[in-house]
Amino acid sequence: MPERAREIVLTDEGPILVSGPIEVVLPDGRRVRSDRAVSALCTCRRSRRQPFCDTSHRRKVRQDEGEDRAQQEPTCAG
Repeated sequence: MPERAREIVLTDEGPILVSGPIEVVLPDGRRVRSDRAVSALCTCRRSRRQPFCDTSHRRKVRQDEGEDRAQQEPTCAG
């Protein structure tokens, strides 16, 4: 029986969503695995859980939202 193709969903302003268990090869050759039904891969490079998304992209302030919006955004406590 042929293996079902993995589904990869590209989002406009967030992570890449990959269906099924996955293994990601990092630039240094290390491999990390996720056994989740859907894994979110970070594309903004803000995640502290690279290569996986930790929703840090949600804190991104858009220039078109103006200075008032930037003042309302929470800052990273480190």
